[in-house]
Amino acid sequence: MDEFARGNVPSSELQIYTWMDATLKELTSLVKEVYPEARKKGTHFGFAIVYPDPKRQGYRVKDIGNTVSGRKGADDSMTLQSQRFQIGDYLDIAITPPNRAPPLMGRMRPY
Repeated sequence: MDEFARGNVPSSELQIYTWMDATLKELTSLVKEVYPEARKKGTHFGFAIVYPDPKRQGYRVKDIGNTVSGRKGADDSMTLQSQRFQIGDYLDIAITPPNRAPPLMGRMRPY
């Protein structure tokens, strides 16, 4: 959370221009276009919304879903709008290589 404090953003920030109906799978594809390491089959993408918390003068985080490069998953078709993403929020994406990816939740099948 400190990375978002006082209007700062992480040093590895990537700006993406998208629509509210963009799916997590579409966002995964956009990241893979500019970050070659994320193209490896089995790379795990963990999505979270970082949004302002007026009560605490800081930010809160809401985990919203996961995708895996080269596999279909339950969260693939989830949209930003369905998770109440708002203009001004940040989308935090944790990218984990396949050899260090966390265990998968739910059923995922190869493409």
